[in-house]
Amino acid sequence: MDSFEPKKLALLRILQILQKHSDYDHPLTQDDIALHLENDYGIVIERKAIGRNISLLKEAGVEVESRRAGSYLESREFEDSELKLLIDSVLCSQHINPRQSSDLIEKLCKLSNKYFRSHVKNIHTVKDWNKTENPALFYNIEMVDMAIEEGKQLQYDYNKYGLDKQLHKSSFQRITPYLLILHNQRYYVMGYSGYWKHMVFHRLDRLSNVRLYDKPAQNLRELPGYESGIDYRKLSSTLPYMYHDEPERIEFVTDPKTVDQVIDWFGKDIAIRETEDVEKVIVTLWASPDAMEYWAMQYLNHVEITAPKHLRDRIRKNLQIGLQKYSAE
Repeated sequence: MDSFEPKKLALLRILQILQKHSDYDHPLTQDDIALHLENDYGIVIERKAIGRNISLLKEAGVEVESRRAGSYLESREFEDSELKLLIDSVLCSQHINPRQSSDLIEKLCKLSNKYFRSHVKNIHTVKDWNKTENPALFYNIEMVDMAIEEGKQLQYDYNKYGLDKQLHKSSFQRITPYLLILHNQRYYVMGYSGYWKHMVFHRLDRLSNVRLYDKPAQNLRELPGYESGIDYRKLSSTLPYMYHDEPERIEFVTDPKTVDQVIDWFGKDIAIRETEDVEKVIVTLWASPDAMEYWAMQYLNHVEITAPKHLRDRIRKNLQIGLQKYSAE
């Protein structure tokens, strides 16, 4: 029988067959490989030639193991456990829409063999996850990267959901982008707004009509507070909700059991002081007051803000408004 493909491609095809069809539990005999070569690629070669090609793959550094039951690919670029971790990350990433999530998962599955897919759960239920409806995420990432690389400003429409549960234009924005941030399962672009005169953090899945603005970027080191560049550690710990206001020294009282949650949100760069009351500790940290107001309301039963006074007053006002709402019969 004549080969449909040149026999010189046999080495590459044997590697692909091992990648797709083999692992420790599923070794392939030379007859198995010959059958795949003929059925999948129309290549007909002798068993001895298959053995020589497998030896060549081993000499080239490909980790092919052979035993009496057959040959198999011992290791791959990604372990199955690593692929499962990446797939889970795609599934829970709310900034990636369902179609893009499915496409990414399909590509990740192809990095292992055909048996891997049967062990991956939830691939076909990706539409049930809470995902963005904006399909332009990857395009937006490319445009932000391009603006940063070329030292230009970026302009776009910023959208918010309306009563009809659809995204609608909320404002027009023009910024100098500096950084892409993945935070709380959302992608943000960090940039300086010349209109608002401060840093902004905008979700990439809320941007539309993204395009370059042919004006030089604002030099980051000329901005107050950024003379030494971006402090990534400070950025991640002081802005838990990506508010743009300047971090302040904040103090609050909490119970020791809540410290675990505090460290989860703000990291270990905090001060914890014990009190005479064993059920209370005093925590001091630097954070955005706007973000801290929201955070403290979430942990109302466990946290009492003691400083600064203006933040304590804001929370007191929130509680008074809430009490009025829930006191009404």
